[in-house]
This record gives sequence, structure tokens and C-alpha cells, in this order.
Amino acid sequence: MKPKKIKEGVYWAGAEDWDRRLFDSLIPLPDGTSYNAYIVKGRDKTALIDTVDPAKARTLLTFLDSLERLDYIVAQHAEQDHSGTIPAVLKKFPSAMVVSTPKGKEFLADLLELPPEAITTVADNETLDLGGKTLEFLHTPWVHWPETMSTYLKEDAILFTCDLFGSHLASSNIYVEDIAKVCEASKRYYAEVMMPFRSTIKKHMERFDKLRIDIIAPSHGPVHRDPKCIMDYHREWASDKLSNTVVIPYATMHGSTEALVERLTDCLVEKGVFVDRFNTAVTDAGKLAMSLVDAPTIVFGTPTILIGAHPFVAQAAFMVNALRPKVKFASVVGSYGWGGKAVEQIISALSGMKAEILAPVAVKGRPKEADYENIERLASDIVSRHNGLGLI
Repeated sequence: MKPKKIKEGVYWAGAEDWDRRLFDSLIPLPDGTSYNAYIVKGRDKTALIDTVDPAKARTLLTFLDSLERLDYIVAQHAEQDHSGTIPAVLKKFPSAMVVSTPKGKEFLADLLELPPEAITTVADNETLDLGGKTLEFLHTPWVHWPETMSTYLKEDAILFTCDLFGSHLASSNIYVEDIAKVCEASKRYYAEVMMPFRSTIKKHMERFDKLRIDIIAPSHGPVHRDPKCIMDYHREWASDKLSNTVVIPYATMHGSTEALVERLTDCLVEKGVFVDRFNTAVTDAGKLAMSLVDAPTIVFGTPTILIGAHPFVAQAAFMVNALRPKVKFASVVGSYGWGGKAVEQIISALSGMKAEILAPVAVKGRPKEADYENIERLASDIVSRHNGLGLI
């Protein structure tokens, strides 16, 4: 196999992973993924930007058979799906030097046991001249680890963005073909990985706006020949913009909690609010994460198991707390048999968020008319809050 040409002297040399369905033993991959590595050949030197997941090392090494020499391995991110094949590449090209941020050097030593002398560090905005091809290194900490950086190829106006602007999507074409499909995959990726860092992302994108960018080449998913499109989407996702939406992750055992969720859904829809519901027993966690990108309100529905919340709902609350979405308001509805602390557990799990907690509705046994009246009051309270934000 030969590397795929992007521009003169610039090639894609990554690997498609069509069959992978779970990332980090956590994130669903309905469309597989890719691990993108890039070769930049200058007049005097050659650099490899990122490697691939070790499971696909042979694919990258086959691409590298076309090289007579390799001088640099740019490690934009130390996580192993980017860096894991660096030891194999160094074995093939023992004189190559690994290039990283100072924090990246520390991580690479820890994760890959690379000798310190094999790694050179670069400062923010430092450049590397390959001979007619100049790489500028832009430190982008907390997108999504503290050591990450992007690399700008000045002469060709290509920005290699590491995980930013990426998508878990395997494709036979290295370029974006179906923008709607790619943007949906990219929104999923943003929601699952990048959402906690939206403030940081906005700051980094302000730096990118000062560059002429013809191509965005991320580390996962297709290459963007229309950079404005994917950048505009990320600006919107990372902005303070909210939709008129209530997200309801729930579980039900004998129908009581589901009855409460049904009534809440009906009340909200009748009052002009869009509802996104997820039965946590069967839902795709990525879809739930995507719904949170611009939702102002989340209501958890949980039955009580023994004295606590349903584990799937508790897991959803833990995930929401970790992702730190823009959510302004949160509440809990649910049922119990003899007592318990399901509501308190869910609220406690949201301790990292700044959301206002609206009055929960906890029902003993099957919901009665008075319970449904409380649900209607909760719906009215949500509508009032959305009105206050100018969403209705």
C-alpha cells in the first residue's frame, strides 16, 4: 500500500478500523473509527505526524515502507490510539526523533517507556523547517488531555488538529463526502470527548481564526477540505446557545416511573417544549451525550432499587456530571415502595454541575392524581425557566 496524497509532499498514512465498536471500553462506535497519521516530506527532512493504535501498527508500517528516511515523529497526543505505534516506528527508523510538548514527553515516557533522549520538546509556536515545508506547533492543552498540540503546515495551510474536529467514522475515502453524516459523527465525538472543555476549545479556535486554513486534518475521521463548515459547527456546539429541549434519561421496572415520564413528556410537549427521552436500559450513551450539547434542562426518572437509584440512571447521572454540559436546570422523578434515597443519590451525583435543582417528584407505588398534578407543576416550572431564557 502507498500513502494517499493530500497535497504535494503531504500524505495520509493512517488506518481504518471498520469493526471496532467500543472505544476506551466505554464509547460506542456505531461506524467504526480511523487512526490518522500523516507524512510530510520536505526537501531535506521528513516528518510523521502521529501514529496509529497498536492494533493497526502493521498498516502504518506498510505505508512507511515507501520512505527512505524518517527524521521526526510528531506526537501531538500521548494517548495510545495516537502514540501507541511510536516504538515500532522507532524500531524501523531508529534515528528518528520524537517531537512533543514538555508535558507530552512526560506522558510518553510513562505510557510507552520511551527513553528521554529519544524525545525532543517544542515550545508553543515553535517551528520546524523540513526544507520548503515548515511545521508550526500550537499547544492546545485540555483538548482533551493537558499535553495536546496541533501542527500547522504553513506553506500548504493544513492544520493537523489531533482530536479536535475529529469523528469516529471509518470510510473508504479519506475526505469528507457526506457532510451531514460526518457532522453527526463529529457532534457525537464532541459530546463524548470534548464537551467538558468547551471554554478551552473556544480560546484555541480564536487562535486558529488568525491562520489561513485550507484543510483540517484530524486524528480520527475524514479530512476536511471545507474547514469553515466543521469549525462553524464546533463554534455553535461550544457556544452558550441553548435549545428549547428537555432531556429525560430514565428507567422503569414495573411501569410507575414510566407513567410519570409519560405525563411529564405530554405536559412539556403541550406547552411547546421539545423532549428527548432515553430509556437507559437500551439507549446508546453517545446519543444521550449528543442531546446534552445544547439542552438547558435534564430530568432523571428512576425507580428505587432497595434504597437507591436504578444503576443505569445513576450511571447516566455520573456521565452527565462528568461531561459538564450547558444544563441550567435539573430534576428527578421516580417511584419507591417503602422508602429510600434514590432522589438524593441522583442529585448528589450532579455535584459538579451548576444546575438549579427543580422540585423533584417522588411517588410511593403507582402514581395518583395528586402525583400527576406535581408532575404538571414541574412541567410548568420548566416552561417558566425556558421562557426566562427566551427559548419559548
